[in-house]
Amino acid sequence: MRSKGFARLAFLLVFVALAAFASFSQGVKPVATPSPKPPSLNGQDDTVYHVDVELVNIDVRVVDRNGRAVNGLRQSDFKVLEEGQPQEIKYFSTSEVPTNYTMVVDNSGSMRQQLEKVIDAGKILVNANKKDDETSIIRFVGNDKITIDQDFTANKSDLDEALDNMFIEGGQTAVRDAVYLAAQRVSDYEKSNKTEDRKRRAIILVSDGEDRNSYYSEAQLFEMLRESNVQIYVIGFINDLDTDAGFIRKSPKEKSKAFLQRLADDTGGRAYFPNSISELPEIAKSIGSELRMQYSIGYLPPNDVPPGTFRNIKVMVDDGPNATKRIAITKAGRTSEGIPTSAKKP
Repeated sequence: MRSKGFARLAFLLVFVALAAFASFSQGVKPVATPSPKPPSLNGQDDTVYHVDVELVNIDVRVVDRNGRAVNGLRQSDFKVLEEGQPQEIKYFSTSEVPTNYTMVVDNSGSMRQQLEKVIDAGKILVNANKKDDETSIIRFVGNDKITIDQDFTANKSDLDEALDNMFIEGGQTAVRDAVYLAAQRVSDYEKSNKTEDRKRRAIILVSDGEDRNSYYSEAQLFEMLRESNVQIYVIGFINDLDTDAGFIRKSPKEKSKAFLQRLADDTGGRAYFPNSISELPEIAKSIGSELRMQYSIGYLPPNDVPPGTFRNIKVMVDDGPNATKRIAITKAGRTSEGIPTSAKKP
């Protein structure tokens, strides 16, 4: 009897607790906390993979003081410094390697006067593609209008058709988002760490550089670019932007130029700021040539660097005959890698 009494008492206590909880929860409404959603490319899988590699691979352009390419150099002409410390070069090649690149073209209203010539310049680049080169074309306006008009292909007719189908559309331009998503895709496409599978990876961005509606900040974009091995070539139409500046504020034109120039400088690419659309054919030819006239260098990085640490890289090259100055151009640095992981974008 005593055990039955305890059982009844326990049952009553549980019943009362449940009733009190139900009564309390009826007066409490859940609060949804909205959060901004990162843009995506036509439902593409946005998984980001971070994989350890044995070598740090860098692409290096060498020019003289007039910006002309310097070819025919040897491994002994180069020195690689990471955080000021010399690194032993383990891989060196002057041979032309296949190039995967993405054309990222601004189709917002500010490009209305230039789009036809931009399309023509794009076709010049495509026509210069070699047999093993692959190209994709991304069209963008706002962060909800970033589309892959043509995925990676070597088919020049398909690429020309995608360029022909571009059109101007209203919207708040999202340059950072377009570059962020394009860099991830070109970096991961046919990714391989095998020496014999090396490919050069690049983005050719055509825009005025004025960002009005991006999800990603500049800091997030440049952090991601440090982890990639993608060169960015920029064709920046900035001349029509507002030149009015505040006391401590850059003008829209100055701000856009600084942003576009940094994209090129930090990734070892190059920025062009044409004064006339008539310059586009020569710019396209120059970019096509520079993508292929580079030196590929690989070195073993220090193994005592914590993952996620940014490391400055500098490449030095010996002067030419008669002390002719040679200038090596490559990405500004790298982010040290950790163990292989896969993670979703934030």
